Amino acid sequence: MSETAEVTSSLGRQDLEAAVDQALAEARRRGADGAESGASVDTGLGVSVRLGEVETLEYRQDRGIGITVYFGQQKGAANTSDLSDRAIREMVAKACDIARFTQADPHAGLPPAERLARDWPDLDLCHPWALSPEMAIDLAQRCEQAARDFDRRIDNSDGASVDTHHGVRVCGNSHGFLGSYEGTNHSISCSVLARDEQGMQRDFWYSSARLSSALESPEAVGRRAGERTVRRLGARRLSTRKAPVLFPAPLARGLIATLVGAASGPSQYRRASWLLDAVGNQVLPEWLGLVEYPHLPRALGSSPFDGEGVALKDNPLVESGRLSRYVLDSYSARQLGLESTGNAGGVHNLSLVGPSRGFEEMLREMDTGLLLTELMGQGINGVTGDYSRGAAGFWVEQGEIVHPVEEITVAGNLKDMLRGIVAAGDDVDHRASVLTGSLLIEEMTIAGD
Repeated sequence: MSETAEVTSSLGRQDLEAAVDQALAEARRRGADGAESGASVDTGLGVSVRLGEVETLEYRQDRGIGITVYFGQQKGAANTSDLSDRAIREMVAKACDIARFTQADPHAGLPPAERLARDWPDLDLCHPWALSPEMAIDLAQRCEQAARDFDRRIDNSDGASVDTHHGVRVCGNSHGFLGSYEGTNHSISCSVLARDEQGMQRDFWYSSARLSSALESPEAVGRRAGERTVRRLGARRLSTRKAPVLFPAPLARGLIATLVGAASGPSQYRRASWLLDAVGNQVLPEWLGLVEYPHLPRALGSSPFDGEGVALKDNPLVESGRLSRYVLDSYSARQLGLESTGNAGGVHNLSLVGPSRGFEEMLREMDTGLLLTELMGQGINGVTGDYSRGAAGFWVEQGEIVHPVEEITVAGNLKDMLRGIVAAGDDVDHRASVLTGSLLIEEMTIAGD
């Protein structure tokens, strides 16, 4: 057994469940009308190398427990990293003291008891990696070396890293709910720099999965990082124009995330969203939809229940291009006079559904336009939907990449951009909780010279 696994096993699910039970019992003893508690332990090993030398090597172990108590609709919360009996009692006492001094919030409280998860499938989320420091260093060095060997123009490196993470989560409340699960996440990444007579370029690649055996090999990650970097050499600017823009899957994920943010409860009840009161409105082409699949085995966005213990199920967000609901936890749902959609803590494997095609076919369909590789800055107005971000990529003509471009800006409005999707790719990126392939936008403004 690795040292990481030994640390994890020293404080497991049963210990955390007992700590949560104790916190809830102490809250009842102190007269709280309701309480919810969550506890976690996270352990891991991470290493980074640069130019063949080890830069960092660290073991991580973080643990903690929190409690939220309700006296009527007065709320108090506290947390601690000490899971001893005495520390838990003190934590609950502080939360109760805080609650007595807070203003009553008519929307505060636990989720309805009938919405809580009572049983759930085994999602196969936990696959610890018995990774020793020596093994991690070797993998990172092999990854970086593969990138540096890819092309002689690669003359520097931001380094390569290997990480393994194991987490235990427990959630409980005074409605009698107590749930727990374990999960792992492993990754390999690399970033290098290349140089020619026109200047220097940087790019990266990474692989992430629940199982170490599902990761790309360190050599494959390194070669991909090297290839992406070298392809950017010789980049030039474009003149200002309007043209189709192809968002590759990792960047398309960000586009969909902006829709999720605009449809979230806080954006709606604060009246600060470009999708205000938009349920039933067209937000995507009618041939596209978005559906959450929270119980996909081994997926990075899977969970047996949401952050409040609410039961999860497959749940459409967009159907035939129309927004069918908001993204709500219990508090935001009460603010809007609705019910929780099981999204405390975020979305779970939100997947784009509809006709898809290969990436090369999408390039041919675009014919002439911009293929993005990088977006920079935070130029998104959450109220109006105006979108303007620095970008780099490749100019495409007749479906073929012509040359790399840089120092440009892509701009539009998210309402028009999302409704203006004309093609979706089958190259789904599974490295996050939003699952989408590449997306081709019919037209955006490209600002350059």
